[in-house]
Amino acid sequence: MTKIITIDGPSGSGKGTVSRLLADKLGFHYLDSGALYRVLSIAATRRKVDTANRTELSLIAEHMDVMFKTSTQGNFEVLLEGENVTRDLRMETTGARASQLAAYPEVRDALMKRQRLFARGDGLVADGRDMGTVVFPAADLKIYLTASIDERAKRRYKELIEKGEDVSLRALEDQVRARDERDTKREVSPLVAAEDAIELDTSDMSVLEVLDTVLHIIDFKRLL
Repeated sequence: MTKIITIDGPSGSGKGTVSRLLADKLGFHYLDSGALYRVLSIAATRRKVDTANRTELSLIAEHMDVMFKTSTQGNFEVLLEGENVTRDLRMETTGARASQLAAYPEVRDALMKRQRLFARGDGLVADGRDMGTVVFPAADLKIYLTASIDERAKRRYKELIEKGEDVSLRALEDQVRARDERDTKREVSPLVAAEDAIELDTSDMSVLEVLDTVLHIIDFKRLL
């Protein structure tokens, strides 16, 4: 039976990096649910579909050609209709639009079917905002990562600066705060820790420290 580990949390909490490392360590499949919403954002923009057109957005969500893969250099890549869109995926505008689309029940239903198909083989590590509460409520282990707004904004600032982008730390803090507001207060699948999730504040933890903590939890619970 496929083991399922969900790692939820707000943007910048470290869930994506930790989830990929954990999946690699365990030899599990990996689902970046946020990437699906971001890919939908890109696909809709390219097709010039208005972000308010829920019917068309749902159709794109059901049928868009998207694939996750690891490059020969070990980098995580996302392909949309065969094109590598990983760089576009990380743009702030893409994330902002994705957050809007994620509030639509029709879109979430369309993507949920695709998300659940990732649960195959020995196991799955699924990261997102409602993996443990909605998509995989019966998961074997649920982790909820969080961190202060200041810390999450600093992480994003460092990431963008290293890419050569000109960004404002204050503006990023405002964006993180606004996204938290949208994600936690939306009517459908709001960002919240599952009742049976183990919460970890990563503000003062390195990625490897978080990974090691999760591995200890897995070992303590004898999940594998």
